[in-house]
Amino acid sequence: MTTRRQLLQGAALVGAATLLPRPVYAAGTGNIFVSLEKGNEVVVLDRTYAQIKRIATSKRPRDMHFNQDRTQLFVACGDDDAIDIIDVNTLEVVDSVVTGPSPEVFAFSPDYKTIWVSNEEYSQLEAIDLESRVSIAQIPTGAEPEGVIVSEDGKTVYVTSEVADMVHVVDVASGAVIKNILVGTRPRRFIFTPDGKQLWVSCELSSEIFIIDRATNEIVGDSLFFVPPGFKPEDVTPVGMAVTRDGSKILLSLGRANHVAVIDGTTHEVIKYILVGRRAWSVDLSPDESVAIVSNGLSDDITVIDMASLEPTQTIPVGRVPHTVMIDG
Repeated sequence: MTTRRQLLQGAALVGAATLLPRPVYAAGTGNIFVSLEKGNEVVVLDRTYAQIKRIATSKRPRDMHFNQDRTQLFVACGDDDAIDIIDVNTLEVVDSVVTGPSPEVFAFSPDYKTIWVSNEEYSQLEAIDLESRVSIAQIPTGAEPEGVIVSEDGKTVYVTSEVADMVHVVDVASGAVIKNILVGTRPRRFIFTPDGKQLWVSCELSSEIFIIDRATNEIVGDSLFFVPPGFKPEDVTPVGMAVTRDGSKILLSLGRANHVAVIDGTTHEVIKYILVGRRAWSVDLSPDESVAIVSNGLSDDITVIDMASLEPTQTIPVGRVPHTVMIDG
């Protein structure tokens, strides 16, 4: 029987044979990768925002992460129950990791030997050993798990449940949920603050950010609301976040409010609301933190933000329903 992996590799070889010769792009060039949830491809742009390549992937590509040396980009493809692997140099899909049903968001362990992935349809957090490609743990969660983040020591994994309105705290050694933290409605994504003390959680349908003290796994203070002028709280659906290395600024995409909030990392006050495209979703900072790029899921484009002026500088069409942005550096 021909395996799915063999089909992928064969397709890559056929595609390579029929393409005209082109330059090979090395890692660290600042290339921008955008997954298109409805386009079934990853679009690659260079640092001047010129399109380099459209890479066909498995169906419904969403979350993306680089491997440890940034030679590969892993892409969760929810409708094909797989995580595709793109070679960053050749810009081709070279392999695929089989997952449980509907992989949504994933994170690597600190040693990059394990992938922790939320399987939306099975309501579980799955651990996959990358060397053997074997699923080594399936941990039940609340319905529709999404956000996943792994502690710096690899001992704890946090995962959101969109339906249960909870953050599950998973102990890796025992393979069990050790605490459930009730947050707002439809929690989506996480960031750690650079000092490692706090975990921020975006809650899409209650328009809130919750902050969790990582030492106690308790919520700190009141939830945070960020509402741009002219919008109602129910118009604000926060999802993606990014934080500067010094923790001074946190960027929060506000979904249907079509803005990104730039938040002071100490006071939690809004520094500025930046108008972007429709349904601002994922946001990523360039390695030198000179620009941020936001994917706009309903206007099929990305917005480039200059971090010095906190002004949008370009809007670039990319294709159907951009989901996640990753910048190579």
